[in-house]
Amino acid sequence: MNGRSTRQYAFLAATTRLFALIALITASVLAKDSAAALTMVSIGCVWLAATAAERMPIPRLVAIPIEAALVGVACALAVPDTLQVLAALTFPPFTAGLRRGTRGAVVSLACELLALSLVSMVSYGTMSAEASRTTLTWVIFSAGLGLIGGFIHATYREPIDPLDSYRDAQALIRELIGLSDGLSRGLEPVTISAGIANAVHDELPVRGLVVHVPRFEQLTPIINDHGGSAEQQAAAEDMAARAFHQGVLLIDESAFALPLSSGAGTVAVVSGFLSPGLDPVALGLSRTLGELAERLEPEVVHLDTALLFAAFRDAATAEERRRLAREMHDGVAQEMASLGYLVDDMMAEATSPEQALRLQVLRERLSSVVGEVRQSVRTLRTSVGENESLGQAIGSLARHLSSTSGVPIQVTLDESTQRLRPEVEAELMRIAQEAMNNAVRHAEPSVIEVQCTVAPPRAEIVVSDDGHGVRGRREDSHGLEIMAERARLIEGDLSVDAREPRGTVVSVTVGGPRTERQGRHNAANQAPRQNPSGSGRVLQR
Repeated sequence: MNGRSTRQYAFLAATTRLFALIALITASVLAKDSAAALTMVSIGCVWLAATAAERMPIPRLVAIPIEAALVGVACALAVPDTLQVLAALTFPPFTAGLRRGTRGAVVSLACELLALSLVSMVSYGTMSAEASRTTLTWVIFSAGLGLIGGFIHATYREPIDPLDSYRDAQALIRELIGLSDGLSRGLEPVTISAGIANAVHDELPVRGLVVHVPRFEQLTPIINDHGGSAEQQAAAEDMAARAFHQGVLLIDESAFALPLSSGAGTVAVVSGFLSPGLDPVALGLSRTLGELAERLEPEVVHLDTALLFAAFRDAATAEERRRLAREMHDGVAQEMASLGYLVDDMMAEATSPEQALRLQVLRERLSSVVGEVRQSVRTLRTSVGENESLGQAIGSLARHLSSTSGVPIQVTLDESTQRLRPEVEAELMRIAQEAMNNAVRHAEPSVIEVQCTVAPPRAEIVVSDDGHGVRGRREDSHGLEIMAERARLIEGDLSVDAREPRGTVVSVTVGGPRTERQGRHNAANQAPRQNPSGSGRVLQR
């Protein structure tokens, strides 16, 4: 138990004793029981000493038995004259349970009972039947309060070892790794969803099919081969949303929306249209979909597991990024800034122009490195929010980078109202961020253009510049490898190509064929538009 917990439990114990003392003395005065009132005053002195002892370096296993024994002695001496004071027996086990758990409560209860019994036998022999019944009642009550105090101690105490949570995580992750050997389908949501879509296609003559998965309170397509018109797609999305929230199969003429559940809620919704000319009643659409939902239960469990794993991975990496950002900001950045101040002092005391020039170069280099570290801190802390779309997050990054670097960054957005899965948005945003940072740092461009197209489950981001173009890989640079790894995590397609007449085009696509991306590459290879203001701007269509 740390210092904060100790103060909290000491405050709660002191408050308990104070109100218990006020209540028992008030009851004694109202009953005109002078013996009980005097006994409670003496017990109050014991509790006052116990409260003071809790603020001193006195072992709790010494203070707890002494307090309990003194309360037992005081109650035993007062029993021949009054039974009302026996209620005081209930509070030492409760306060001991707060501070030492169930073991402390048991020790306190045993000590006060032992003191009560010994003093009673020495003073007046055996207790009367009424005194024995009253004592038994309050002992049972004190045992219950002691258990409550022990429960509070066990539930709300802070961990003794700050690494306890990491050790628990280690055990769970090792267990997950062991279980992963038995996962025949892997943990990739897109692959599992494609299997569900294929099963529906094999069972029903559908013209178009969409597999939706939850994203917060909304749905996002993870598989989309819908062949209908825009109006039909909108109707299918609306029906899927209603099926998700109601948890029931919906059929409207040839359209349907089938919620798939794993037992812990709706995991996905499959929506689509039957091929033209088919009669849903004659086809037995409702019965067929119901049977299909039962057969797909194993695949739904696989999909739910994959989505949970993706959410866990994102949460873990987000916390690690925040931790690294804090360490970089509070450690490396601060230390380097301090070195800059030291160089300033040395420049003021330079003994020759040559020395001053060298110190000036060193100061500029330090300022540049500090700026890069702070930019990296911002990169680590940035994420796509629940209410901010992927394009808006990229536009915000572009504006900030343009304002700090002076390089114009033009962002063109073409976004659907639907959202990609959170892990896909996060990886795409960081790929775009890395591509823009690389262009600013290494290419010396006059302008950077970013195109962001989102139509879930498809999305494409193209970052092009008119800088130096593709060069050999530096030994200390891992940016391309990191971007490629991020693309692989979301089953994306990353390419880095030369731009004519000069420059580089970085493109990442998810959920769509490469031919679509190549068309955008051709558009990106056109001459860049000039932005005299030098500030980033977002063009949305």
